[in-house]
Amino acid sequence: MNYQKITPISIADGIGCRVVLWVSGCGHDCYKCHNPDTHNPFSGYLFDEPAEKRLFELLRPTYIDGITFSGGDPLHPLNRGTITRLAKRIKSKLPEKTIWLYTGYIYEQVCDLEVMKYIDVLVDGPYIDTQRCVGKFYGSTNQRIIFLKESGGR
Repeated sequence: MNYQKITPISIADGIGCRVVLWVSGCGHDCYKCHNPDTHNPFSGYLFDEPAEKRLFELLRPTYIDGITFSGGDPLHPLNRGTITRLAKRIKSKLPEKTIWLYTGYIYEQVCDLEVMKYIDVLVDGPYIDTQRCVGKFYGSTNQRIIFLKESGGR
């Protein structure tokens, strides 16, 4: 899996202070996407052992509420294995941290994926420019914030 960047602290990508992993790879091709540079799954940097180590170091402080997987699309077929493994490892090593995941798929398309066992909050649906809004944590009104686990909102 490739990624574009890791944001050490964000308050715009989920509830609380969060680390954000921006992955490469998206096949939704949403009109006026605000991250078109993330569409190519081979762009950016290889998510290797040093990148994973850095991610876990950034997650350790108590003021960090959790991680947000965004992109691109963390559920792009080329990303699913790594994202699932990462989410599972985070829940094992840092169970107090919440995991948010943004995807262009709708929940009903991905609800049976193994990764869903580890996700606290799913923000689903493609970005639709004609439904653009400045809502908190989503870009268009068709997108849903789905609390899969009670801990997702802290």
